[in-house]
Amino acid sequence: MLVIRLWNYFRGYVIIRVEGLTLEKFINLAIARNIYLWDIVRSDYTTLEAKVSIKGFKALKPVVKRVGCRINIITKNGYPFFIHKFKYRKMFAFGFVVAVSILFFLTSFIWSIDIQGNERISKEEILNKLEVMGIDFGTFKRKIDVDVIKKGLLTNIESLSFARVEIKGTKLLVEIKESDLKPDQENRDYPCHIIAKKKAVIEKIIAKNGKSIVEKGDIVKEGQILISGIIDDERLENPLLVHSEGEVLAKTWYNKVLKEPIVKEIKEETGKVFTTKEIKFGSKGIQLINGEIPFSDYVEEINHKKVLNWKEFSLPLEIVEHKYKEVEVNKVTRNIDSLKKMTSVKGVQELMEELPEGVKVISKDVKYLVEDNILTTTVSVEVIEDIGDKYKITTNDFEED
Repeated sequence: MLVIRLWNYFRGYVIIRVEGLTLEKFINLAIARNIYLWDIVRSDYTTLEAKVSIKGFKALKPVVKRVGCRINIITKNGYPFFIHKFKYRKMFAFGFVVAVSILFFLTSFIWSIDIQGNERISKEEILNKLEVMGIDFGTFKRKIDVDVIKKGLLTNIESLSFARVEIKGTKLLVEIKESDLKPDQENRDYPCHIIAKKKAVIEKIIAKNGKSIVEKGDIVKEGQILISGIIDDERLENPLLVHSEGEVLAKTWYNKVLKEPIVKEIKEETGKVFTTKEIKFGSKGIQLINGEIPFSDYVEEINHKKVLNWKEFSLPLEIVEHKYKEVEVNKVTRNIDSLKKMTSVKGVQELMEELPEGVKVISKDVKYLVEDNILTTTVSVEVIEDIGDKYKITTNDFEED
């Protein structure tokens, strides 16, 4: 049980090795004299190891003398031995006190900021707002007023409906809730054109408000006016400015290019590993194990292990282990037909995922090019989409027209 282990630790105990031909008699006599032995492990017929308290070890002397066994101390454990070291190692004790003091001092600062609940608002935007309010990594905790931070976030970020700020150990926890998106209530009081987002071929144009100035089959370029917000009529004394509304469907194209080597290098691990370690505090590191990597070809594996990371208590202190695994590089020539099939399927999948919502795919084309041991696969899709975008009419635009 944990309580018993703690009790034994504070009393102090030793791990002993007993050698002789009368081990059973030794144990029986120890029990008879109320000497408590625990974790008894018998390694062979004439040897056993066990744990015994400091007081119990002293009481074992007459028992050992009587049974004719030899007894040796393997290790000394527990609080009394720990304190005893400090008695003769004043510099060690001083260093221990300094280390504890430094750790205690470091826990007075914020070393990590955890932001939860953000979806549309980026983490960087929230961190920038906190920085403006004087909150950053390494900020003294006593200078932080969570209520002031909460009000500052709600004031400076309009799309927030709720904010909660809490200090947990060396972590600042910021929990937010974003405002629900309101239905589109676009201001239609200003005059505007509808212009082309990109180069395309017009398929269909419906001008609900404004004047259509392109027709089906026209090739338009990015920024070209499709539905004009300036209505010029002989019956009007001055041109009429309107807020253009409408839908412009046009043919556009999307491409995806993938490149794959025909002769590919395959790396196989040999089993040989070279390891280095470093201690990192934030972005600064100190090498513990130095040395040049003894391999010409290798892959690197990096493992991070936090130091003093317990529940809500954490510091930006970690041990980073770099494992360099030797590999043998073998070249494999791949089947071109299989490679073409693989790249075309992959290209179509990736391209479909990148297409904007609402587009209609009407055709697909795949082209291949083999050059310098590289297979280049170009996947093209032709789609129909709404290319209209609103552009506010200014005085200069009106004068130009």
